[in-house]
Amino acid sequence: MVNFENKLSYNVYDLKKIIEMLRAPGGCPWDFEQTHASIRRNLLEEAYETAEAIDEDDAAHLREELGDVLMQVVFHSDIEEKSGSFSFDDVADEACRKLIRRHPHVFGDVSVDNSGDVLVNWDVIKKEEKNLARTSDAMNSVARSLPALWRAEKIQGKAAKTGFDFSVITDALERHDPYGEKSSDSSGAGIEEKLGDLLFSAVCLARRYDIDPEMALSMASERFIRRFSRIEDAAEERNQSVSELPPNEIMELYNRVKLEE
Repeated sequence: MVNFENKLSYNVYDLKKIIEMLRAPGGCPWDFEQTHASIRRNLLEEAYETAEAIDEDDAAHLREELGDVLMQVVFHSDIEEKSGSFSFDDVADEACRKLIRRHPHVFGDVSVDNSGDVLVNWDVIKKEEKNLARTSDAMNSVARSLPALWRAEKIQGKAAKTGFDFSVITDALERHDPYGEKSSDSSGAGIEEKLGDLLFSAVCLARRYDIDPEMALSMASERFIRRFSRIEDAAEERNQSVSELPPNEIMELYNRVKLEE
């Protein structure tokens, strides 16, 4: 039995102390044995359960799930603290320093007009911090552990900021509609429904051919990064950046790169 004071209300310091006691000799054998890898999935599951609480707009549920996420952060920090690498306070210090650096309009003398300016500054600062000289570097920095759809969206978004974007024709959704239905709703909601059907159909195709759709999309993202990097190479040979090229030239380079593979 450990020596711990029961309270009516606990705080983050109590949480840290409890985790330390659970993972100390004489504490919980299971907690003591865990590693970053063994509880990696737990962290992901707690994050998704937090997202579910947000979707439900349930404050009590959200409070519970945020506590579980915080517990995971403290747990992982304790593993490193016991190995002599870093502590929970070091994690907090890193987060504080990052927030201060990335908000120069609050903690510095940078002026912004709107939230769009904030996001532009954030991207610039992040690229400088991580030494992301090219857009393909920024693409490669997108976590490969993200769900494939989210990762593909972020990669495409980074390309779009340079002027590279695939042509989007809304009636393509009609042409590829697996149910052959015609939508009278041309609003975003109608397109969202069609897009959902299209994605659902793609998963069906993957299942029939015994293909992992997450892996297929991940591989497509890797191909796109590789091709975009070669587009950047070609632009640099002209002493230009991709963002300085007309959209038609960017697509011509992209198609050329595809043919050369």
